[in-house]
Amino acid sequence: MNTLFILLQAGKEGSSWMQLLPLLLILVVFYFFFIMPQTKKNKAQKKFRENLKKGDKVVTIGGIHGKLTEVKEKTVVLEVGTGGMKMTVEKSAVAMDNETIVQK
Repeated sequence: MNTLFILLQAGKEGSSWMQLLPLLLILVVFYFFFIMPQTKKNKAQKKFRENLKKGDKVVTIGGIHGKLTEVKEKTVVLEVGTGGMKMTVEKSAVAMDNETIVQK
């Protein structure tokens, strides 16, 4: 009788691990398909913003295309259009231009 009780207890512990297995697999899938790619994208965007220099073509997160004429610590000055209009925007509002993405 004691042997049967011990075997039943061992079977219950094994089944609790088996119940957690699908949850663990879901967490692993979320990490590799959602969290890790987003982290890589954020690192690439941060590196891009740190390496901005005069003459780079960029797009703001608002969709404005321009060419950098001045790079400061927290802001950049964009030349927009053919009329030479200049805009000052935050560095955090600058995204990679499609041509820049294709070249990398």
